[in-house]
Amino acid sequence: MGDSKEAGAEAPPAGATARGGRSLLCQGESEEPSAQGSALFLGGSEVKSRAVVKYSSAPPRTAFARLEEKTDLKLPPANWLRESAKLGPAGTTILGNSKKSKPFSSFGMAYDFIDSVGNDVDVVSDSENIKKLLKIPYSKSHVSMAVHRIGRTLLLDELDIQELFMRSSQTGDWTWLKEFYQRLIDQKWQRKKKSKEHWYQKAILSKFLYYSINGDGAAQPVPSATEPQGPSSSDQADDSDGASWPAPFEMPSPVSEDPSASSQGLKNDFVRNILWTFEDIHMLVGSNMPIFGGGRYPAVSLRLRDNNKPINVLTGIDYWLDNLICNVPELVMCFHVNGIVQKYEMIKTEEIPNLENSNFSTKVIKDIAQNILSFLKSNCTKEGHTYWLFKASGSDIVKLYDLTTLCEETEDKYQNPFTMPVAILLYKVACNMMVKKNQNKKHYGTIRTLLLNCVKLLDKSRHPQIIASANYMLSELFQLDEPKKEESPESPLNENSDESYSEEEEEEMPDSDENGSCSTSSDPPEDSKAVAVIKSVGELSVPEKYKSIHQIRPGCAFPVCHDTEERCRLVLGYVLEGLKSVDSSVKKESDLPAADPNTPIPLKYEDESTRGGPEGLEKQMALFLGKMGSLQKGTYSSQSGMIPGSWQHKMKLQLILKSSKAYYVLSDAAMSLQKYGRALRYIKLALQSHDTYCCLCTNMLSEVLLFLSQYLTLCGDIQLMLAQNANSRAAHLEEFNYQTKEDQEILHSLHRESSCQGFAWATDLSTDLESQLSVSCKCYEAANEILQFSDLKSQNPEHYVQVLKRMGNIRNEIGVFYMNQAAALQSERVVSKSVSTAEQQLWKKSFSCFEKGIHTFESIDDATNAALLLCNTGRLMRICAQAHCGAGDEFKREFSPEEGLYYNKAVDYYLKALRSLGTRDIHPAVWDSVNWELSTTYFTMATLLQDYAPVSRKAQEQIEKEVSEAMMKSLKYCDVDSVSSRQPLCQYRAATIHHRLASMYHSCLRNQVGDEHLRKQHRVLADLHYSKAVKLFQLLKDAPCELLRVQLERVAFAEFQMTGQNSNVGKLKTLSGALDIMVRTKHAFQLIRKELVEGLDQPESEETPPAADSSRLDREEVMKLLSIFESRLSFLLLQSIKLLSSAKKKASNNIEEDVALTANKQVYSQLLRATANRNDPLWERIDVLIHLLDQLAHGGGGTIP
Repeated sequence: MGDSKEAGAEAPPAGATARGGRSLLCQGESEEPSAQGSALFLGGSEVKSRAVVKYSSAPPRTAFARLEEKTDLKLPPANWLRESAKLGPAGTTILGNSKKSKPFSSFGMAYDFIDSVGNDVDVVSDSENIKKLLKIPYSKSHVSMAVHRIGRTLLLDELDIQELFMRSSQTGDWTWLKEFYQRLIDQKWQRKKKSKEHWYQKAILSKFLYYSINGDGAAQPVPSATEPQGPSSSDQADDSDGASWPAPFEMPSPVSEDPSASSQGLKNDFVRNILWTFEDIHMLVGSNMPIFGGGRYPAVSLRLRDNNKPINVLTGIDYWLDNLICNVPELVMCFHVNGIVQKYEMIKTEEIPNLENSNFSTKVIKDIAQNILSFLKSNCTKEGHTYWLFKASGSDIVKLYDLTTLCEETEDKYQNPFTMPVAILLYKVACNMMVKKNQNKKHYGTIRTLLLNCVKLLDKSRHPQIIASANYMLSELFQLDEPKKEESPESPLNENSDESYSEEEEEEMPDSDENGSCSTSSDPPEDSKAVAVIKSVGELSVPEKYKSIHQIRPGCAFPVCHDTEERCRLVLGYVLEGLKSVDSSVKKESDLPAADPNTPIPLKYEDESTRGGPEGLEKQMALFLGKMGSLQKGTYSSQSGMIPGSWQHKMKLQLILKSSKAYYVLSDAAMSLQKYGRALRYIKLALQSHDTYCCLCTNMLSEVLLFLSQYLTLCGDIQLMLAQNANSRAAHLEEFNYQTKEDQEILHSLHRESSCQGFAWATDLSTDLESQLSVSCKCYEAANEILQFSDLKSQNPEHYVQVLKRMGNIRNEIGVFYMNQAAALQSERVVSKSVSTAEQQLWKKSFSCFEKGIHTFESIDDATNAALLLCNTGRLMRICAQAHCGAGDEFKREFSPEEGLYYNKAVDYYLKALRSLGTRDIHPAVWDSVNWELSTTYFTMATLLQDYAPVSRKAQEQIEKEVSEAMMKSLKYCDVDSVSSRQPLCQYRAATIHHRLASMYHSCLRNQVGDEHLRKQHRVLADLHYSKAVKLFQLLKDAPCELLRVQLERVAFAEFQMTGQNSNVGKLKTLSGALDIMVRTKHAFQLIRKELVEGLDQPESEETPPAADSSRLDREEVMKLLSIFESRLSFLLLQSIKLLSSAKKKASNNIEEDVALTANKQVYSQLLRATANRNDPLWERIDVLIHLLDQLAHGGGGTIP
């Protein structure tokens, strides 16, 4: 505090220059002595004292004029009570001021040095009050002071009971205190008149001081008849001092609404304000003591003493403290007898405690100061309360009363005239700390306590501006844009800011009874009203008597909010109180504004043309964008009649903006909890607040437009999630319709200014999925349009990108929605019916949405999402192709040109998607997905071409060529090697492609005659694709039937080749190869048998479907294939036996052929017996076949590869 200040005066606070035209001191021209810290060593004891002049209105010091002996002070000097350049603007205030303190004097200083209040300074008071407190153990006179606590600072003011009770007799104010005083303290109170001697001493002191600055010793004789004028004028001055007490709440409106204004006794009327550090106590003291200088004395204080009255201890303490406070090193005393000057005497300040008849211990004074401060701080604990420190004349007991509590027992708590100054000071200290809040957030608890106490003191109907402002500042303490900070244990928001109230070095509070301070058990019953009692003033001289109870722990900790909703609810509570204050101050005829004759009254029904469907949305969007454009021009439309620029207008704007932010944060939190109905309700309130803000605002800030864009973006998110969670619509609707009383009251305040319907199109909870998706899209589009204003797009690139991503996403969602609707219509359509107009409209809508979404993603270089939308467009083209394949007679069905057109378009979009991605590294999952879809498209097109060949339009060779090309392209994009969840699908697809190609070439070979080269080529290709198909099917465990079918086709292919062979050797070789293929089917039969057995092992139950007994196998398919296999095996064995028997007759020396013939005969014989009984279970028949194939493999009928 004071130790860090430099010598001389310091920079005054804002507004100091307005105080009566005082001049501020500059460095180097201070009229005060050097303010460097000085340690005075007195009597072996060290007392540390340091004074820094913060402000002074005194003129430069001049040397005092030493009066000649025998000068008669009863005669007035020529300059008496006249203005002089030497006196400066303060004039008679310096030399003619009585020692009577003005009420509220500490508040005047506190207003001017607001930075020091609440934290750095312990005491703010008039120097006369400080001296009176420190003289309590030595004096029998009464003490009556008002004490107020602001943070750790105590404000002390004289509470003149006589003056108050005189006022009470005239006005009826303070009657409650008068009755309490007479009942408990002074049963027979009456006003004590000041003696004639008092006025006489006051008059000659004034004349002496004027003589001392005059310098010429001139005196004008004054007629004896005019002599009473001095006391008379002084009496008037005293009365004027008394008139400075304000009546309870007589403050005019400007004062109540502008805390910086000072009137009614709230001025800082001191000549100088000094920051005095006495030991460890920091005090802001006001002093009017005249200080003289010049010559060899840089600064002296001048005192007039009656030579017949020796200096006593009280006078010595008085002089010593005055010099310490003002840092004056010497005291000059002028002695007189009956007003006739006798002599001068100069005394150093450190010698004053050792004067004869005035000897006192400076260490005891230090102990008294520390004890009194500790006593007051320990018991004056409630901010905003007025405490009364009272000691009756001649009494040793000091009592402390809480006047606020006593006053609240009366009908009107505002009978206490300190209420308003205290409230304003609490408000000003909080404002000052709020300016610095970002530098030290640990003071948030202190600021909140100050503001809550301020609001508690004020009457809502009389001081709406301060209450509204205080509530707004309370809401500002909660950081809505930093939702996670309060969760951190290290966060300063959760720290108790007790250090601003208590001394940190104290750790415990011993029993108060040991210190004799707080216990009232032994007090008489009439003292039960006292907060605390000092039983004997002698206790104050005991070192550290009250030191241990110096520390208090008021509840000023900043509230810990456990979640976002709790924090926002606190903010909204303060906002609501602020709005109520503003609304109550606006003159109104009724609670609701009168109807606007130009605005139609909304009825219960809704016009579908303006509300429902995309067309209505378009109209409302146009109106909204028009409104946004008008905001840029500064249009103003308030229904309550608030004047633009008034405090109500400015404050309501701030409060409404705060409420919109709080509701936005609440909505975002509800969104993260998947409470979408609640989230929509909160974002609706946020947008209603913003709509009202737009109506009141005359100059829309870009920051506020950005908020609106964020609100609309979140609203779009919520509408999208509601559309995607249609199953829980009833629960969401219940959450949406619920509303707290607080929300209703805030909405009522908003309705005073606006209809709040500007965003109704965005916040309705529709039951129609298409409508919800459309609203979501419009929200994003509106958010994007707002970003085009005021160049917000370039200032907030991240938000802009997020909005565009959401726009692209919602267009994809709507496109998929229309595409699925078209597919549903297609599935319901009769097969032979042509494509309906409704389907075509849905295709167009879907295609338009995909196209816009692709353009949006491409504008922000989002290749991945653009590829996904291109992929969806490809899927739409495939749906279009499928729609055209259903038209016409199924028996005469051919692959149509329209199908080919749409499939080729689909291929184009898939290829564009791959080009958009560039490489697989960008997004492997999307890349693989696009490849799969492209492969599927080629495969579907090839399959349809093959199954429904357009023979009426194309030659067979052309069709086969197109099928072959499409199949090979499908293979190209079918990745069978990469290990992934899709790998089995790819393998199955590739195996099927090879199978189909092999079948096609096999068919061509059967039907073709003539060109031998072409036949040979088809034979090779068929054999190649059959082999590849078999290899791929063998990798799969769930396709045994497909494997069996391919092998049977290969056998048929071998049989076909055998028919064209003439030699027995060639035929035998082909037969041997066919039997080889038959042996290789053993793997397929083993898989089939395994599944059949697993199906049998499963316990049968009612819930088990009939098909579950054979797992995934189609039993009919298996039986059909089994019969074919048995017949073909039988045929091959028979042909083999015939050829081998014929060969044996011709050449009997081939042992291998004999073994093969024998084996084949055995197998054939067993096969005939087995096939004769087809009633055996399927798995047993398969077992027999597996056994026969084993025999065939080892008997030489075929060779195992």
